[in-house]
Amino acid sequence: MLEAKVLVLTGEGINCEKETAFAFEKAGGVPTILTINELIKNPSRLFDFHILAIPGGFSYGDEIGSGQVFSLKLKSFLGEELKKFISQKRPVLGICNGFQILMKLDVFNIDGQRKMGLAPNISGKFINKWTGVKVGENSKCIWTKSLQNTAILPIRHGEGRIVFKENEESDSYDSLLKNGQIALTYEEDVNGSYSQIAGVCDPTGVVFGLMPHPEADLFKATHAVDNKNPLDKSWGFGIFKNAIDYISQNEGVWK
Repeated sequence: MLEAKVLVLTGEGINCEKETAFAFEKAGGVPTILTINELIKNPSRLFDFHILAIPGGFSYGDEIGSGQVFSLKLKSFLGEELKKFISQKRPVLGICNGFQILMKLDVFNIDGQRKMGLAPNISGKFINKWTGVKVGENSKCIWTKSLQNTAILPIRHGEGRIVFKENEESDSYDSLLKNGQIALTYEEDVNGSYSQIAGVCDPTGVVFGLMPHPEADLFKATHAVDNKNPLDKSWGFGIFKNAIDYISQNEGVWK
């Protein structure tokens, strides 16, 4: 059976790389943590891995915008490699700051244009709490495939509100919905995100960005509410297991 090799990319200010690597390891993957500067030295090393994950944190102190500097470095030094990686349908995951980075890399463009972005929470305040989420109807996202429809996950962000280009909000949302790209929504309005969107995938379903932190919900022991059976796997575990299973199910492609 093919071992799914996972690159967990870190760097200045990313602070959830160990938790994310742990999640993939427990799901059956073989994670490696590399800094962005290490990867820049040898961009072709990206293709040693089946899965790419960009964890949460505050990369480069969120200077000039959340994820902005990190995304610019990726685009400048690894842009072509990333495009090829995604074109080969290798799974990519961006959690919180990682989602902000992917958004600025234009992997979630609508009709070939950047019509969607992440803005500061409508309250103007940092949010740190557990909240209900729901899997998007008809979502093609491989990361949420066959998971229980609802769950409770932690969120911790100051800039996580989905917004669309002015005067194109309805059309942009409808396009995402039609294409099965709305992977996750909040069960209540927590940050002003358009239609309570919490996570989206690209048109292929293999690139997934979300603001909640599934790596903090692997086992019931750390769950805010459902923790009576602490060793049982929790909902967030399924996110990582789905990606590992995807690699195993497409084993012939990666040989």
